[in-house]
Amino acid sequence: MENRREFLGQGVRLLVLTGVAAAAWEHVQAGTPEAAESYHTTDHWWGFAIDIEKCIGCGSCVRACKTENDVPLDAYTFRTWVERYVIDSDDPDHPRVDSPNGGYDGFEELTGLPENIKTFFVPKLCNHCADSPCVQVCPVGATFDSPDGVVLVDKTRCLGCRYCVQACPYGCRYIDPRTHTVDKCSLCYHRITKGLTTACVEVCPTGSRMLGDLKNPSDPIHAFLRDHKVMVLKPQLGTRSKNFYAGLDGSVR
Repeated sequence: MENRREFLGQGVRLLVLTGVAAAAWEHVQAGTPEAAESYHTTDHWWGFAIDIEKCIGCGSCVRACKTENDVPLDAYTFRTWVERYVIDSDDPDHPRVDSPNGGYDGFEELTGLPENIKTFFVPKLCNHCADSPCVQVCPVGATFDSPDGVVLVDKTRCLGCRYCVQACPYGCRYIDPRTHTVDKCSLCYHRITKGLTTACVEVCPTGSRMLGDLKNPSDPIHAFLRDHKVMVLKPQLGTRSKNFYAGLDGSVR
């Protein structure tokens, strides 16, 4: 009997969360006049690809993101950031990782390194998981999945409770110090619904980033996924991340 009550209670909570998430999506739709009339959410399923070998750590993506999305400059808040990994071949399981100001100003060159040291840059952003822990824990449906596979936040509903910040295993969320509500990468949703790419992809000088429509068989992302050995961060968590990395070292956290 106790198990039955618990099962029914979980069902009620699921229905409630589904309802508030649907309401949040309707609110976002109503507040997105910039979406192109020809854009239909069910025609798309967005993903992202990053070629580690092409990233030079210049910080252009971080700067473009902050400008495009009005991310505070005077706070350690980022929708996307870049980390530098320094790995000693004698101790590959303990890399040194730095990310000065999220890579906003780039990185100082490391000189005089021994031959057994490997360095590379890893851009990070919201993974827009198909099974997002953040969506599951939000008590009011402020964090939700859009029909086209983007994890969004309705800041008018957000309570600032930080449940989603704690639940995200990738550290991709922060509290906006101006509004005290959660913020994160939205894949520049205001741009992609007009047929544009994200700000970070647009400015990347080496083409290390790629936005892709996984529902469109002719999208270049399919060739990228086919021709490269790709990985996702923390695959053991089963979040079904849609950020795919080519050339990702196993030491990356």
